[in-house]
Amino acid sequence: MNNNYSDRQMVNLNNNNNLAGLYTGYVRGNMFPSLYDQYKNYQPAMLNPKTEKEQYLLDLNQIQFAMHDIHLYLDNYPNNTSMIEEFNKNREMYNQMLQEYQKKYGPINITSDSLNMTPWQWDNNPWPWERSDN
Repeated sequence: MNNNYSDRQMVNLNNNNNLAGLYTGYVRGNMFPSLYDQYKNYQPAMLNPKTEKEQYLLDLNQIQFAMHDIHLYLDNYPNNTSMIEEFNKNREMYNQMLQEYQKKYGPINITSDSLNMTPWQWDNNPWPWERSDN
């Protein structure tokens, strides 16, 4: 892949030591290492996308999860400037990646700007059960 999002070891868009990296936070279900309570010796499974499209989706999911977790934090601590900056940095990266994905693969949700054209683009891509890679 030609972008810098795919390297799981390097995908850490934050400089805030209070947050886990995007991939780690995503697979653990918690962006805050001090709040993560590992169950016995359980290790999350490694996620291995097989295609560039799957990698884009994984990267989008990681950033969206980070934004959601930070959003929950900000509900409780609305004056934390560094977390607001972190949220906005992730939001900007998500929006940029979403635009890249939609240019390459089509709309990902019904609110996509790429649906402002004729013919209607929502059903132009194969449905999941029509894909040949299943």
